[in-house]
Amino acid sequence: METIQIKDKRFKTFIPEKEILKEVARVADEINRDLSGENPLFISVLNGSFMFTSDLMKYINIPCEISFVKLASYTGTSSSGKVKELVGLNDDITGRTVVIVEDIVDTGFTMERLIETLRVRNPKEIRIASLLVKPDKLQVDLDINYVAMSIPNDFIVGYGLDYDGLGRNYRDIYTIVNE
Repeated sequence: METIQIKDKRFKTFIPEKEILKEVARVADEINRDLSGENPLFISVLNGSFMFTSDLMKYINIPCEISFVKLASYTGTSSSGKVKELVGLNDDITGRTVVIVEDIVDTGFTMERLIETLRVRNPKEIRIASLLVKPDKLQVDLDINYVAMSIPNDFIVGYGLDYDGLGRNYRDIYTIVNE
């Protein structure tokens, strides 16, 4: 689909699925190389990262485990600036390498809060793998180890990302059409 309509907004294809999957495979290769001999715990941040996590894990060929957390900071098309933990982590991460799997890092506040929460549990190290990063919107100093793609500061949907809960199911990533 070239364009889609979600509620009051029209979106056009921005990143096709084929390009997304190519970059996901590249990130997995980097993780496989960097964490060879480890048994990392991948922590997928729901809801948005479910597609990225699923595709990423298909390419990971080192021993690993996966868990899920749910944090929220978005309302509609903009970040609320307030992060609240909805579902926590039950795994013991003491002495473990943790890889946070996120769909998008824009301001960085959600990631900063998650890292603070994880650090008190004494992991060996925390790495970040993000499908998308908006460098121009980043307000926090983060070391994002694995970035599939950097994008401009546009609102996007698809491939797990939503607009008011809708649009996560699309295979491609779409951006708003400014009419």
